[in-house]
Amino acid sequence: MIYLDWAATAPLSQTAQQAWLDAAAVTGNASATHAAGRAARSILEDAREKIAEVLGVDPPEVILTSGGTEADNLAIAGPATRGRVLFSAIEHPAIREAAELHAPQHDVIPVTEDGVIDLEALDTLLTDDVSLVSVMAANNETGIIQPLDQIADLVRARAPRARIHTDAIQAVASLDIPRAYALSISGHKLGAPVGVGALIAARDYPLRPLEGGGGQERRVRSGTLNVQGAAALAAALSAAVDERSERERKLRAFGERIAAACVSAGGRLSGGTVPRLPHIVHALFPGADPEALLLGLDMVGIVCSTGSACSAGVYRHSKVLAAMGVDDSETPLRFSMGDGTTEADVEAVERALAPAIKMAQAAVRA
Repeated sequence: MIYLDWAATAPLSQTAQQAWLDAAAVTGNASATHAAGRAARSILEDAREKIAEVLGVDPPEVILTSGGTEADNLAIAGPATRGRVLFSAIEHPAIREAAELHAPQHDVIPVTEDGVIDLEALDTLLTDDVSLVSVMAANNETGIIQPLDQIADLVRARAPRARIHTDAIQAVASLDIPRAYALSISGHKLGAPVGVGALIAARDYPLRPLEGGGGQERRVRSGTLNVQGAAALAAALSAAVDERSERERKLRAFGERIAAACVSAGGRLSGGTVPRLPHIVHALFPGADPEALLLGLDMVGIVCSTGSACSAGVYRHSKVLAAMGVDDSETPLRFSMGDGTTEADVEAVERALAPAIKMAQAAVRA
């Protein structure tokens, strides 16, 4: 199998697996005060400190969660009680639906046809009653990178009391996030297990618990602390950032070849030439049946996607692409890579893509 859906979930890395196993060898509830509890708490706090060090924040700013969705919801729920929430039209459903759930007052920031936030529209939306602006660092479907520095400057100038948040789940291993932002991360995008993530939020960031319980994690995230998950997340994040330069040189070269194969097969890259994450290639193909396209590639052992796994199952036109003005006559295809991607994987895509596109287009005409 040629796995090119790393943006959906990354394989468990050996580094994260070993960190999980080492932590699992210690028995104890990290909230208990006896010796076993203290041993478990020590592992958890060491993981928190490592995450903080990698991201350039203070350890108390790291709130461990069950994943990116919970982190996004926490980021929205507190500021939503204080004013209007703005989020971009290309946000993951974890942000969009959290705003609809928690924020009675919210507005959507449009994007341009190249998938980048419309700064003029944001400027118009920014008023004194805005309590939060949430814009993802890079889109999970297209890989297009957002101008976070410009957004932060604009928010500080027009709505200085507003908080700024970014869903950095796809981007944290590739980009340095400006210190002005609260940010969400997810372990399984980095090689850690599913079920662990974090919200990075300053001590004075307005937080509101999503559920009652024991009051763990700054009294906003109740539940028995996931010591093993925290250790694995810290190990995976640290390795991903440490190995960034070497990984990205390889993946950018691979991505350029896959992008060229997409264009050669009659597609176009979403967003054109705007900056994008090196590990995601997202292309649009006219008149192709999406299910037939994925099936054609799957038949030759290539695993990829037409969009976010969180909305997979029955194909529906992407809200991200609709926000960019792409209609449903063009079928998206996302290849996403990681540490385990090889030259042979890329060569397989170069051989298989054009025939798969022709088959998918023939399925529409049939």
